[in-house]
Formats: sequence, structure tokens, C-alpha cells
Amino acid sequence: MTRVAVITGAASGLGEASAQRLARDGIEVITVDIDGDATFCLDISDAPAVEAAASQIGPVDILVNSAGIVGPNKQLTEITDSEWRRTMEVNVTGTFNFCRAFAPGMANRGWGRIVNFASMAGKDGNPNMAAYSASKAAVIALTKSLGKELAATGVLVNVIAPAVIQTPMNAATDPEVYEHIASLIPMKRVGRPEEVAELVAWLVSDRVSFSTGAVYDISGGRATY
Repeated sequence: MTRVAVITGAASGLGEASAQRLARDGIEVITVDIDGDATFCLDISDAPAVEAAASQIGPVDILVNSAGIVGPNKQLTEITDSEWRRTMEVNVTGTFNFCRAFAPGMANRGWGRIVNFASMAGKDGNPNMAAYSASKAAVIALTKSLGKELAATGVLVNVIAPAVIQTPMNAATDPEVYEHIASLIPMKRVGRPEEVAELVAWLVSDRVSFSTGAVYDISGGRATY
């Protein structure tokens, strides 16, 4: 039986790399993005749009929540209300919307895999990225909570916390901020999307059977806990 995966943020970056990697495993991939070449083009923070798409998609075995934004690169006191809200709406509410839409069906069928994307910023906190750091910490907590809720259902929920990866999203990061967070990586290089996609492929497979609510770092050694 061919498994079906929904991947958000799949038009570029980590979402695109994950979609390509899962497709090579014979998984039917349904892509979601706000624009670009995707099966469904929608704003993941728009709950009615997510619910409408979910009803069209039908049963899903795998959900990868990769969509996200960097948000403002500035000191906390300079962040506007709209910048804070938008970062939270996309990174946290968007992840919540898709988990809420697809997790019940997975639980009812007794098998599922959900992989959320957080960041090292959600564990360590990056300077001048308060909104992003806070939003990714929230994604980690959301994952831990949902993992416990679904632990006895056959649905595993885990979260990946990358350090700097060479993606279009990180290309939009302020150069000084980017240089600082890249300098924290002991391997002395940034990660590649295909390296992260390999971790995704493992987490959504049957090879993982006793891990849920866990944080998987892929950081070139940056992780401190």
C-alpha cells in the first residue's frame, strides 16, 4: 500500500528536499505552499483554508510541517505587533492547524508519522530573532505535548531542530545575524537540505517505532542539550 504524505513549505528549502526524498521511497507526496509549484497553494495560518484542503486531500499517513518564516531581524524592543503576530501565526498556528486537521485520522487508522520543524533558535535563542526563537520553542513544546497525547495510538510525533541550513529562507536572514549563528557550528559549515531530508525520511518510516515527542538536532555539533 502506498503511503500518502502532506508536506508544507514544499516549494523550496527543507520542504522541497523532503518531498523529493520521500518520493524516492515511493511515498505519494502532496505539497502545500503559499505560492510556487505546489499541489495546494494556501496560507497555513488560515484555519478554514487548511480545513478545506484537508477535506479534499482525504486520509494521510505522514505530515511534515516545514513551512515557516524567519520574521524580524531586530532587537526585541523594535519588533512591531504585526511582525510578532505574523511570525507566530505562520510558525506556530500553521503547524497547529495542520496537526489538528490530520492527526485525528491517523489515530483512527492506528498509524501515522508527524514531523515538525523547529530550530536550534528554539532551544538556544538567537540574538535579534526573538519572535522566531519564541515561535520555534513553541513548536517544540507543541510537539512534546501532541506526542504524549497520541503515544498509544500508533502515531509518532517528533520535531527536528536544525542549525543553519543553506535554504532560501536563511538567505533572507540579516548577514550579521547569519554570520553569528553560522559561526556557532563546530563543523565550520552550514547544513545542506538533503542532509535534513534524510532525517525526515527516517522519522516518517517504520524504522522508528519507540520515539515520540522527541527533539532531533541536526546542527553540525552546535546543540548544547
